[in-house]
Amino acid sequence: MDIPPWLLAPESAHTSWLDCQPTRLLALPALARQLGIAQLWAKLESERPLGNFKSLGGIPAATRALALAMQRAPGRPPPRLICASDGNHGLAVAVAAHRAGTSATVYLPRSVDAARVARIVFAGATIAWVDGRYDDAVEAARAAAGEDALLISDTSDDPDDPVVADVMNGYAVLARELSDQLTRVRARPSHVFAQAGVGGLAAALAEGLQSGLAPGGRVLVVEPASAACVGHGLRLGRVASVDGPLKTTASMLSCGRASAPALRILLRHRAGAVSVDESELSDAVTVWHGTGNGTTTASGACGLAGLRHIAADPARRRSHRLDADSVALVVISEAAPSA
Repeated sequence: MDIPPWLLAPESAHTSWLDCQPTRLLALPALARQLGIAQLWAKLESERPLGNFKSLGGIPAATRALALAMQRAPGRPPPRLICASDGNHGLAVAVAAHRAGTSATVYLPRSVDAARVARIVFAGATIAWVDGRYDDAVEAARAAAGEDALLISDTSDDPDDPVVADVMNGYAVLARELSDQLTRVRARPSHVFAQAGVGGLAAALAEGLQSGLAPGGRVLVVEPASAACVGHGLRLGRVASVDGPLKTTASMLSCGRASAPALRILLRHRAGAVSVDESELSDAVTVWHGTGNGTTTASGACGLAGLRHIAADPARRRSHRLDADSVALVVISEAAPSA
């Protein structure tokens, strides 16, 4: 593996080395009218390489971690990679390992569906099954890391975790794309609906879009009601686990503990929180498919579910200041996976 000098710089945890092309930002005027707002914009991360936004974080963060490790131990083969995942982050880390000529082990809870598992295996990674929740997989991966294995995590209880910072710097590419695209179409969102598992995507949007929001504009974190760990952390002002099995059709968001680096950013920007039930998640997928702009999942449409949840109720509309002049932004964070 050749180590380009720029990869060793902390500010360079991005995807320029992938020659990444911006995904589309779409206006959805018909759906905006149905929801009683002025404009609705959707960022299509379903078009991103690997079918989701996680490629922006996992691949460059893993590659930079490998480069740093090889700089510290020149002449040695690249160490193997370890991560926990519900599917998408693990695929990104597996691809990074394959490109670097090393191996990856991805710790997965047994609830991960076969299509997601097949993609990770096809990318060359080994699966380590974990009984329990996603958070149990995070702990198992952390325990397995050592001198011969680098942990490439997208969540941490350490607000200054350097690898998680690199992952989130990768997600910032999405926010920069959005800033440029919104400027070109002269749109200033009043409401950004960002789905959350551990909170990395929502934090990247909160940090990267502040200057482009309308006056009083706000990021609203949207989560399944059964796995609302980021909202729990926002209410408490600190990371804390939520109880229960975290069972939800939004399987990429089935997380019981927010990431401390993400939560710190969301608290600083006074992000709000919205939780949605399973029927609202299902309805959002149906609505999205009806736009004719490709497939997604309950995880991918969760932000849209949050917007629809608020728009459907006059009291919630008043509480969140959603009205006929509002400009909403959602992210379709993944396409429906296929093996």
